[in-house]
Amino acid sequence: MSDAEEDGGRVVLAGAPLGNTGDASARLREVLASADVVAAEDTRRLSRLAKDLDVTVTGRVVSYFEGNDERRTPELVEALRSGAVVAVVTDGGMPSVSDPGYRLVRAALDAGFPVTAAPGPSAVTTALALSGLPSDRFVFEGFLPRSGSNRRSRLRELAAEQRTLVFFEAPHRITGALEDLASIFGADRPAALCRELTKTYEEIRRDGLGALAAGAAEDPPRGEITLVVAGAPAGPPAAPDDDELRAAVAEREAGGQSRRDAIQAVADAYGLRKRAVYTLVHEKP
Repeated sequence: MSDAEEDGGRVVLAGAPLGNTGDASARLREVLASADVVAAEDTRRLSRLAKDLDVTVTGRVVSYFEGNDERRTPELVEALRSGAVVAVVTDGGMPSVSDPGYRLVRAALDAGFPVTAAPGPSAVTTALALSGLPSDRFVFEGFLPRSGSNRRSRLRELAAEQRTLVFFEAPHRITGALEDLASIFGADRPAALCRELTKTYEEIRRDGLGALAAGAAEDPPRGEITLVVAGAPAGPPAAPDDDELRAAVAEREAGGQSRRDAIQAVADAYGLRKRAVYTLVHEKP
């Protein structure tokens, strides 16, 4: 046992309910009630959660979120050095999964302090299980880049991924993300848009990416969104003949894409070089 462990300092990652407080574990209640320090993503949400769970938080409560975790982490490590049990809790789900926590885990381990967990709900595995898509092999991508060009670039890198993909997305960006996914992965690629998991207005929309994009444009989903997308088939589909390729580009242009994006999307869809499709579209038939 290290000196740090003998001193008693340790980090506990506490999984919080995604929305339904009935999912809170007995260990979560115990950790919140007994920890010397509770590092919360949102202290107001922690207060409401504790009230709903009929738990009195007796330890010191500090905010710990993406904007202050770099500054706050050394303070929490100092608390560990004094023998404190530091609990980390997010607004919902497991800390360090696209939420604060990783920086402290790494710092605590580097300083020789143990890290454990009071496991709880996860939007990633919950959405995956509800999606109806293969769940034996999957990859979690977190949030896609915010800018359209960077997002499309990342999606092109993922277009051939054969494992089921799981993304988080913000409501104001979901329509654009779905449109880009449909363009690059193909409109018929199966997917599931999961929103407000475990909450009163939980909704799962299962359809092809093109239909989900159209549905999001017509009826924008609200709340926290987890998107599950089927993996690519084993190998690109057989390329159509030249006339069909030209028609595929023209169809995407008619749908509002620029010629450049339409050529890139068709090339991605069939595993072709962009230059080859460009030359085909611009040469005389």
